[in-house]
Amino acid sequence: MRKLTFLFLTFIALSMIACKKDETTTTTTTPTPVQKTPDGKIIVTGEIKGDVTWKASEKYLLRGFVYVTEGAKLTIEAGTVIFGDKDSKGTLVVERGGQLIAEGTAEKPIVFTSNQAPGSRGYGDWGGVVLAGKAPVNQSSPTMEGGIRGSYGGSDENDNSGILKYARIEFGGIAFQPNSEINGLTLYGVGRGTTIEYIQVSYCGDDSFEWFGGTVNAKYLVAFRGWDDDFDTDFGFSGKVQYGFALRDRNFADVSASNGFESDNFNPGTPENGPKTAPVFANITVFASDTSSTIPATGLGSGTYQNAMHLRRNTSKSVFNSVFVGYPNGLRLDGSPTWANAQSDALQVRGVVIAGTVTANRTIAAGSTTPAFTTTDVTNWFNTAAYGNAVANTADLKLGTIGSLNTPQILPTAGSPLLTGAVWTGKGDDAYFNKVNFRGAFGTNNWTATWTNFNPQNTTY
Repeated sequence: MRKLTFLFLTFIALSMIACKKDETTTTTTTPTPVQKTPDGKIIVTGEIKGDVTWKASEKYLLRGFVYVTEGAKLTIEAGTVIFGDKDSKGTLVVERGGQLIAEGTAEKPIVFTSNQAPGSRGYGDWGGVVLAGKAPVNQSSPTMEGGIRGSYGGSDENDNSGILKYARIEFGGIAFQPNSEINGLTLYGVGRGTTIEYIQVSYCGDDSFEWFGGTVNAKYLVAFRGWDDDFDTDFGFSGKVQYGFALRDRNFADVSASNGFESDNFNPGTPENGPKTAPVFANITVFASDTSSTIPATGLGSGTYQNAMHLRRNTSKSVFNSVFVGYPNGLRLDGSPTWANAQSDALQVRGVVIAGTVTANRTIAAGSTTPAFTTTDVTNWFNTAAYGNAVANTADLKLGTIGSLNTPQILPTAGSPLLTGAVWTGKGDDAYFNKVNFRGAFGTNNWTATWTNFNPQNTTY
């Protein structure tokens, strides 16, 4: 009994010592205080690591480059508003291997916008949204433009950088220096595992959308009152895009000339490797003006409008069932390699309508005073009967008041020839595309309803 009593008391004593040891080694971690602006926005700087969620009940301010690092995931709730700081040119960058899960809804879109007060917002108030992935590009260890750190690209065609859906990006886009810009939405080597749908880029200070290589697909894109190009494709981008609407303010253009589409396979002076730039765009409406004669030679932006489609530098970009209105030039195939791609059917233009131009089809052979092909050559190619292309008068398209900038009439009116006549042969015969019968971005369904904003200058967030 004495032995049992001794063992019991010893057990109790050791237990008390263990408990005391646990108490003395336990520490409490104090969270880093959240910094807020005087008006209550949470200030975000530097790097995002791990899993982070931004709540719709809060507002966020990006200061400088904010990086979602490799292995990290940033989730943004539907209805959240994120502001870009003007002085530091706030920019959201999702690095290669990071993910952005920003899935808004038609009723509660996610908004990235200027931190300036309503009425004082302008082109390029902040950087924009940048996604970098591991999908193929045709450049060796390329770096991102605009001073953003890191590289992009790889061998994973199905790489997943996350979800960006039902989102608006307003007043972003910065040309830090010539040929080194941040666009409204920039996609660097982004893979097709990524979801890009229902995105509006407004008042961008450079290109509204730009793809540098990658394989990502996209649907339902709006480029509103951009400064430079609406849809720019480079460095081996090979994704598919359906349903896009670009509406321009004819008084603002880039000094280097603005285009609806601009497409390159490579930059001069760099090796021309594979894969080739070969995206397929379908059901796009690009509207600059009711007629090109109303576009000033020099806009308020000290720039000019140039081409509805500028396809150059050996691109194999293809365009299906799309409408381009109000550019001085309609289609410009630039350089003998690009022309060779058109002749070999690597570059296809089908079901396309060009209206309101000074020259419906124009071609220039880059670096040659004696072009290897002529405007007549391209005109005859464009007018091949089986391709279903057409040149039209703007009024005959029955577009209504689509050019009313703050309240555009999106849908073609009754009896519009655009409601029929789509062509889906060749590269258009792909399972990704909805085989609709209309040409341009819209038939009878206004997919911009509810979630877009055509007057963000005066919106209070």
